[in-house]
Amino acid sequence: MKKILFLIPLLSLLSCYEAKHDCKSFKNGKFKFEFEVDGVKKTTLFERKDSIEIETFDGKTDTSTVRWVSDCEYILQKKHPKNMAEEKAISMKILSTTKDSYTFEFGMVGSEEKQRGKVIKLD
Repeated sequence: MKKILFLIPLLSLLSCYEAKHDCKSFKNGKFKFEFEVDGVKKTTLFERKDSIEIETFDGKTDTSTVRWVSDCEYILQKKHPKNMAEEKAISMKILSTTKDSYTFEFGMVGSEEKQRGKVIKLD
């Protein structure tokens, strides 16, 4: 019984935690996203200006349109898709922010399968 009484205040404090969401400061700027593919570290650099995102990955540059659904959610759509997979829009949701980075969740629009990542703002 004493353990339960101790847990109640602790659980109530944890339930009050809310991740910081200063998404507006990430609508524009230059960013870096690092991830691993088969144990190899890869880096994507991109610049976002309101409704356009220009991405450079493995020496190739591509442009996508950005449609903001809310301050923390947007849809990416490639402007010049090269295949059927690139024609599909990607849903992006910023989950939490710090001064110079944000954690996000992304996946194909309409799909339940989501992945997470962290983006660092360069400027």
